[in-house]
Amino acid sequence: MEVFSRDEAHEKTQKYDRMREKKAFDESKAGVKGLVDAGITEVPRIFVDHPENLQSALASSNGHFHVPIVDLADIVKDPSRRKEVVNEVRSASKTWGFFQVVNHGIPTTVLEEMLDGVRRFHEQGAEEKRRFYSRDFTTSVAYHSNFNLYKTEAANWRDTLFCVMAPNAPEAEDLPAVCRDIMLEFSKRVMNLGITLFELLSEALGLKPNHLKDMECAKGLVLLNQYYPKCPQPELTMGTSRHTDSDFLTVLLQDHVGGLQVLYQNQWIDVSPVPGALIVNIGDLLQATYLK
Repeated sequence: MEVFSRDEAHEKTQKYDRMREKKAFDESKAGVKGLVDAGITEVPRIFVDHPENLQSALASSNGHFHVPIVDLADIVKDPSRRKEVVNEVRSASKTWGFFQVVNHGIPTTVLEEMLDGVRRFHEQGAEEKRRFYSRDFTTSVAYHSNFNLYKTEAANWRDTLFCVMAPNAPEAEDLPAVCRDIMLEFSKRVMNLGITLFELLSEALGLKPNHLKDMECAKGLVLLNQYYPKCPQPELTMGTSRHTDSDFLTVLLQDHVGGLQVLYQNQWIDVSPVPGALIVNIGDLLQATYLK
């Protein structure tokens, strides 16, 4: 087996029919997990990222900065505590664009079962997953690998189960059986949390609590169930490239493995997993509208 540096590997990716290889990968309908299950020992060329992107991700800062943690306990019963939380949300949203929430009302058992449900779907046999495979993103439920596979130079090392849960939820039988119940339960609970977060954000903006809710910011919900299989050459690829979220708000459930980074003061900061916490990301739409 030939071994290449990051620069050599990237150079080799320029000397072949990338589109044909992407098409072959897509038509397999097996995703990245299918490559791993097939026993590959090298990252396929379509996943090899540019050395500068990889180096930037590795140059993270661990010690000086920490994403703010907001404790939502007692915000309904204690007006003074709610005012403190509103101030914390305002500060974190304007300076970071991210914060973590604890005591958010979703039991740890539900969070753990949601993570297990995602694993069950992605780790089941390829045939069971193939019937959900689609690049038609107008459907309510779709399994795919890299929604932008044909538009980016390097593909990301991940598979995704995409589900639109609100305002028009799919029929229960249209959801994968291995994670159907927990997806419905988690969606219900995270919608309630979303309403709370939009109330706090409205107050942080000096508006009435229902302002963002009345604008229907909390009306829709999409579950992106991301899965990152073990990679034989992690130094050559990324699970998710740098991006912003084109929504009002993202609520992220991270597993214990970690790997998430956020950009703060021109540095990539590792977001270490906090047991029971959910990560809130101020999306592009909310930022463009209110947090200029």
